[in-house]
Amino acid sequence: MKKLTHTKIINEILENVRDDMDDEEIIHLVLEKTVSLPDKSSTTKGQKLADIIAKIAGSWTFIIIFVILLATWMIFNLIFKNSIDPYPFILLNLILSCVAAIQAPIIMMSQNRQEQKDRLRNENDYKVNLKTEIIIQDLHSKLDEIIEELKKNNQD
Repeated sequence: MKKLTHTKIINEILENVRDDMDDEEIIHLVLEKTVSLPDKSSTTKGQKLADIIAKIAGSWTFIIIFVILLATWMIFNLIFKNSIDPYPFILLNLILSCVAAIQAPIIMMSQNRQEQKDRLRNENDYKVNLKTEIIIQDLHSKLDEIIEELKKNNQD
């Protein structure tokens, strides 16, 4: 994503400004300019799946169910002497390592996508704030003009 400076954003917002426009027309042009929103249609199936897995794996429900399954596995294998995974639970260790090896990159992919969304939202917020600042400056200058007119009228 390109880094936008204050000047570049103003130029982007006001790209259609002509020399013959007055301040009021420029303000209306700024207000009409739409800001960019994240495009949901560009999300791939893999990205959607990563988001779903990260959402599920990061929930308390998942953690509680996972702890219950681990405890059940260990208790079952401790009680029955001819079990498939006797103490020190080497098979369980292998399964947990595989789950962690798969789950960690998926969660990181989801976090990277969320970071991109946040970056777009921040850029959008900046553009909105910039528009607001331009409008406030315009209103301030109009108020200054009105105050000057009132002062002139009071002096006469």
